[in-house]
Amino acid sequence: MTEFTHLDADGRVRMVDVSDKTPTDRRATAQAVIVMQPETLAQIQDRTVKKGNVFETARIAGVMAAKQAAALIPMCHPLNLRHAQVDFETDVARSRIRVLASVRIHDRTGVEMEALSAATVAALTIYDMCKAVDRGMQITDVWLVEKSGGRSGTYRRAATPDGGVETA
Repeated sequence: MTEFTHLDADGRVRMVDVSDKTPTDRRATAQAVIVMQPETLAQIQDRTVKKGNVFETARIAGVMAAKQAAALIPMCHPLNLRHAQVDFETDVARSRIRVLASVRIHDRTGVEMEALSAATVAALTIYDMCKAVDRGMQITDVWLVEKSGGRSGTYRRAATPDGGVETA
């Protein structure tokens, strides 16, 4: 296991100094899954949720979250993102939505936290917009799907038989 880079020699918390790192292209994709009643998913797909277009509102919220990760996570570096995208995969058979958030930069540090923030906040937005009809929704399976760039190279979560959506 590697050392914790957010601690100094005396165990005090610090922001990692990335000034000497060379900027590289970096990408990260994260997911969150929200499980709901079949009727709730049908309302989202039919665009009959009273609060409006759930997917487009959640997409905007996710992109905004990626841009604000440094304001939410104490030691996260503020980054000049080049791209942020939030997409949705509906699974009618399991009555759930998989949120996929991808973020790209050319910089000195990775964008994993931005991708994770985007996926999570998009799922939270779906919950917020639909809670009046389904308070039992569950947000599950939040994780980094893949990342590339930087000194640590490429990471890709192992594929699963159901197309990448693991269950807890």
